[in-house]
Amino acid sequence: MTALDFTPAPGAAAFHRMVLAQAGAEARAILRNGEQLLLTLIIPVLLLVGFSLAPLVDVGAGSRVGFLAPGVLALAVMSTAFTGQAIATGFERRYGVLKRLGATPLSRAGLLLAKTAAVVAVELLQAVVIVVVALLLGWRPHGSLAAAVLLVLLGTAAFSGLGLLMAGVLRAEATLAGANLVYLVLLGCGGVVFPLSVFPDGVEPVLGLLPISALTGGLRAVLADGAALPLGAVAVLVVWAALTLGLASRTFRWE
Repeated sequence: MTALDFTPAPGAAAFHRMVLAQAGAEARAILRNGEQLLLTLIIPVLLLVGFSLAPLVDVGAGSRVGFLAPGVLALAVMSTAFTGQAIATGFERRYGVLKRLGATPLSRAGLLLAKTAAVVAVELLQAVVIVVVALLLGWRPHGSLAAAVLLVLLGTAAFSGLGLLMAGVLRAEATLAGANLVYLVLLGCGGVVFPLSVFPDGVEPVLGLLPISALTGGLRAVLADGAALPLGAVAVLVVWAALTLGLASRTFRWE
């Protein structure tokens, strides 16, 4: 009979297991928070239904829902990856949650990666709901699904980096105010419900460099126009993702 070995084996779990465990906890926290569900799911759906059924926006040729659906998908990404994540992480710092996590083997990079993975999981749910609603409203998307998924992933990285950068350096109250302000500004100026062509000619190119404009324009080009992967939008999102995630990983404070 083989003797059982009860010798302690201290040591951290594998990096990927720590990241997956933390990502699961983050995703459950998002889905259990009523305020975050309002921001990440209910508001985008209401905007999609309201602006699709009411002639409030002149989108030129084509159906309103065909114009709005890609923009609302981009808004859902921004709501979850940036606004919701920035606010939640800011208050986690304030209440000492991140300080306790900092005492665990989970590294700063692991925490950022887990939060981004949780955001992607929630975005899958958002995409399913928004696409189903849009299809019921008469949306008929066409184009490359792979290109659309790549744009969403790049947008998620860019907005996650921006949200974590804000939450990692500002006080919780400042993060709450700043994230909501940026959300409203990008909603109005990012081509989500209004085309960028309504802005003055000198302003439109500048607005096109915003991450929400790049994501919205890229998704609209692929899903509404059936275009190939828009390299300009990809480049803008890659730059935003690299800058914000790089800065967040260097400046993020646990407390």
